[in-house]
This record gives sequence, structure tokens and C-alpha cells, in this order.
Amino acid sequence: MWRLKIGEGANNPHLFSTNNFVGRQAWEFDAEAGTDEERAQVEAARQDFYRNRFKFRACGDRMWRFQILRENNFKQTIERVKIEDGEKITYEKTTTAMKRAVNYLSALQTGHGHWPAHIGGSLFFIPLMVISLYVIGHLDSVLSEEHRKEILRYVYYHQNEDGGWGLHIEGESVMFCTTLNYICMRILGEGPNGGLNNACAKGRKWIHQHGTVTHIPQWGKFWLSVLGIVDWSGCHPLPPEFWMLPNFFPMHPG
Repeated sequence: MWRLKIGEGANNPHLFSTNNFVGRQAWEFDAEAGTDEERAQVEAARQDFYRNRFKFRACGDRMWRFQILRENNFKQTIERVKIEDGEKITYEKTTTAMKRAVNYLSALQTGHGHWPAHIGGSLFFIPLMVISLYVIGHLDSVLSEEHRKEILRYVYYHQNEDGGWGLHIEGESVMFCTTLNYICMRILGEGPNGGLNNACAKGRKWIHQHGTVTHIPQWGKFWLSVLGIVDWSGCHPLPPEFWMLPNFFPMHPG
């Protein structure tokens, strides 16, 4: 079972911090953690998200919320306020609803004073990390079997209905992220037709139907060249002097 660790890292010689690791978040897998009930709760949340993934794209941070609420022994004692259609909203009901919300949010605050969250945005961060680890030969030493499972789960769960992946979790499918996520799945061991609900086959079909990887943007061509899939001559040259241009220029790399 995965657990969120906060503020750790001071004993790691490869990490440094300017604020003594305050608020630093890291997920760690503990095969012995969690009761049967807690594991069932997590699995139910996963299945619920997958069933409704095209309607609600964000995960709602349910995993760490389960954990933090348990650690803080939270029990909601303020009754839920229900306002029927046409019913007058009174000061008392508004105050009760606010108190209930504050009570809940306060219980989610960590000992470091912050509220954890995950980056539910760009869908190219993880594939680029996987590609980098694969290229330098450290994929197996860095990513455990459980890490691979969760990475693949994340990729599956954010695949669009048309088989592609968007630039972010709310975005329409684009060649850049579809290609990178397809490669990510293959590097992590999925076959040409593997993946949850035929994820690889659907992703490849989207790529072929939209002009193949030759239509991937320059940044994508770079990573394909790093992998040896595309010859470096297929990349558009980008002189480093471009960085010296004012950042308001339309051709500035930033």
C-alpha cells in the first residue's frame, strides 16, 4: 500500500533543501501497510475514478485524504445541511455548512501546515522521466515493480476516449503526449496490444490516424532521436543563441 511521507530527506546525502524539507512530499510503497478495510477503500476509489474518468478528470486527491484523515482520527460531527429547491437559505444553515467545511479542511492539514496535492496537469512529465531512465540504463534500479504498476495505472486512467492523450488531463489528444505515453507503456513492458482495455492498440491507432509520429512537434522529435527512433537529421536545428533574444520575441525558446 502506498503511503505519503512528508518532510523526510534530511538523512539523504543526495538531497538538499533550503527550508529543512518542510512540506516535501514523497510516496513510498509499504507491502505491509494498511488493513484489509483500508486496502479495499483504496481499490474502490481507483475503480470509481476509472469508471468516471471521462466525466471527472481530476482524482480529487482521495488517496492522501484517506491517509491524513485516519492519522488525524477525523470524525465529522457537524450534520450535513440540505437545501431543497426553492427553500430559503438562512444564516443558521449557511453558518453550519461553513463550519462543517472548515472542520473537514482543518483535518486535512498536515503537521507541516500545508495541504498536500499532486500535479494533475501535464501528461508528459512521467514519460520523459521513464525515457531518461531507460536511455541511461537505470530504469530497473530506480523504478520498482510497484512504481511501474502505478505509472502504468496513471497512463491508462488518463487516456482519452479516442485513444490519445492530451497535453494535460483536461486536454484533447495531441501527437506529442500520445506518442510519449505510448512509448512509456512499451518501455515499461507492455506489448503492442497490451495495456488496460487495449491501451497500446488504441494509442497506436490514434497516432496512425493523425499522420504518424512525423507530425510530432520539435520537442517530441528530440526525444525520439534520443531513443534512436528518429535520426537526428529529422530535428530542426535550434541555435543556442536564441536564448539571448528578448523573451517577448515570438521565436524565443522560453
